[in-house]
Parts: sequence; structure tokens; C-alpha cells
Amino acid sequence: MSSASNERVLSGMRPTGKLHLGHYHGVLKNWVKLQHEYECFFFVADWHALTTHYEDPGVIADSVWDMVVDWLAAGVNPSAAKLFLQSRVPEHAELHLLLSMMTPLGWLERVPTYKDQQDKLKDKDLATYGFLGYPLLQSADILIYRAGRVPVGEDQVAHVELTREIARRFNHLYGREPGFEEKAEEAVRKIGKKAAKLFYKLRKAYTEQGDSEALAVARSLIEDQQNISIGDKERLLGYLEGGGRIILPEPEALLTPTSKMPGLDGQKMSKSYNNTIALRDDPDEVAQRLSRMPTDPARVRRNDPGDPDKCPVWQLHQVYTDDSTRAEVAEGCRTARIGCLDCKAHVIEGVRAELEPIQARAREYQNDINAVRTIIDEGCEEARDVARETMEEVRQVMGLAYR
Repeated sequence: MSSASNERVLSGMRPTGKLHLGHYHGVLKNWVKLQHEYECFFFVADWHALTTHYEDPGVIADSVWDMVVDWLAAGVNPSAAKLFLQSRVPEHAELHLLLSMMTPLGWLERVPTYKDQQDKLKDKDLATYGFLGYPLLQSADILIYRAGRVPVGEDQVAHVELTREIARRFNHLYGREPGFEEKAEEAVRKIGKKAAKLFYKLRKAYTEQGDSEALAVARSLIEDQQNISIGDKERLLGYLEGGGRIILPEPEALLTPTSKMPGLDGQKMSKSYNNTIALRDDPDEVAQRLSRMPTDPARVRRNDPGDPDKCPVWQLHQVYTDDSTRAEVAEGCRTARIGCLDCKAHVIEGVRAELEPIQARAREYQNDINAVRTIIDEGCEEARDVARETMEEVRQVMGLAYR
């Protein structure tokens, strides 16, 4: 994998409704962190949204710009990351089509989420090619930018592994350029005698003994070479691993921290459970929803002692209050010294304090929606420039460069 792609991150979000605190703690805070560490591409996955909302596309159209405003309000910076719409970069669709020609059907049918989602969304007719093929579209999203890292939760690791398999198969089928070994040997000579000697030593250690440390050192050696082209670097990487030229690098899953943001009923915060607090909910509505949260069933009366571990509100304290407040609340609950509304007051204060600056920035962007559209227009052009480069090479190796 080249150093450029290794430092590139790709992530997207489906526009299917209002963003809530679960999105903020589970995705957006991580994006804000990643944008300062990697070259980041963050996209609105509107085509993906159609896989489950094809009968109600209005919700997608209504959600796109609100979602981008929420990204910006949460701290995603267009100067540090490229923000764009999936459907405005048609190369995603072209690569998806070409990958579908060589992807075995069984690979898609065995994706764990395929049957899981069909069971969870029984109210929708998901017996469509789009739904079966959405993991392949995800692969195209990643591979079109040759992204080296994909931030995902544990439940999405299988999708990244599928992408790795597809990239591996593609490189095996189309990376065998005529005279590959001769061109690779020529590239080795270009790096100088000392580096070449080390390269062959490391290659032998990896191909004959499976020495993964030697592979890592050899990759670093290749990336440090300043006097060879990117094409030669990719040939050397392929030659190093005993294959052909690497056209589509295999991405790695970048496991995201598990969101600690529970819903209002103690389950995972999700629109499906109607237990969310949206990022732009009115402060009074936030207070009302939190004040109505269920608590420990044992606390029927004000003077009944409770158990914080059996109370959904206690999970929110783990996110929004400090150690001393939690100690005071836990003691007050167990001794019935405080009531449930007293306990909730601390959480209400914490949630509203977190949302206040986000909502203030959101209002600024809402009042200048043309600036938001300009950010996306510029991001789409930047994304297309990268996607076009990939597709030029893909078309060439697949014999489609005769146009």
C-alpha cells in the first residue's frame, strides 16, 4: 500500500433523517479527530440511502443539507477534509459496475448484515439488486479513492474485509501487466545497489518465510525512495508480495471507539427506537424528553431507595457528569436522599451545554446555506479529481482505454 493511500481515510453517512447525539458521539467526534491526522474524504451517501428508502426518496432530499450543516456545526472542517455528495461523483457508480463484473455472487450473499437487515426491516421490500449490491457499492466508495483506512464499528468490519477481497481479486486479474517482472526488476535497479540488496533480502524473508516484519520494513523502504515514479512504487509493492502490480490497495478497518451514548430508554440511541435527542432539538424539548426518561422501577415513591445500575439515566451520567457528581448522585439515589428529577437535572444541564455551541454554529450555516452548497461543490470537484485518476488506470488495465 502506498504511503499516500495509507494516510487517506474514507467515511460516509446516509441522509435518512435528523442527526442525533448517537451520531455525534459515535461518528462525528471521531471525524473531527481524524481530519487532523489523515487526508479525509467524508461523503453524503445518498445512493446508499436509496437502497432502503427508494420508495420514499423525499426523506433523502430533505435530509442532505441539514446533515451537512450538522457536520459543519459539530466541527468537521472543509479546510481539513473533503466533503462531497456521493451522487455528484459518478465514478463511484462506474467502478461499482466494473467491480460487479468480477465479484462472485456468493461473496455478497454471505455479508452478515445482508440477512440481518432484511430481518430488521421487514416492513420494506428489500429483495432488490441494490440492497444485495450495496456492500459492493461501499467497496467502490473506498477503492475509488484508494483509501487505506476506513473508520468502522465492529459490526462493519466484514464490509472492509469484503473490500479487501475484492481489491485482491481485482489486482490478481488485472495487475498482470505485460512484462511485469522485467519492469519490477528495472524499478529495483533504480533505487540503488544498497537499497536493492536490502529489498531482495526482505522480499526473500517474506515470500519464503512469511516474515511480516520484513514485509513492513520493505514497504517503508519503497515509500522512502524519492527517485522512482508512483507506478514503479506500486510495481515494487506487488513484486514484494509475490503478485502483480497493485492497482487498488487493500484498505484496513480503523476501529472507532464504541459510542457510549445510550438512548432515552437505555437501548442504543436510534431513530428506529424513537429514543433520540436530535442535535438541533429545542433546549426546552431536550429538558422535557430527558425529564420523562424511565428510571429504576424499584423507585415507585420519592422515598424509595434505588439502584443506579438499573436506571437508564445513570448511563447518561457516564457521558455528561464528572466523578464527584456521579458519586453524589449514586449515594443520593441509593439512600433516597434525592429524587429522580434531581438526578436528571445534572444530565439535562450537561446535554444542553454540549448542544448549545453546536446549535449556534448550525444557525450560522442555516442562515448562509449558499456557503454550505459552495463547500460541497468544491469538495465534489476535489473528490472527482482523485476518482478520475483511479478510473483512468482501472479502464486501462481492464482494456477499456480505447475511447
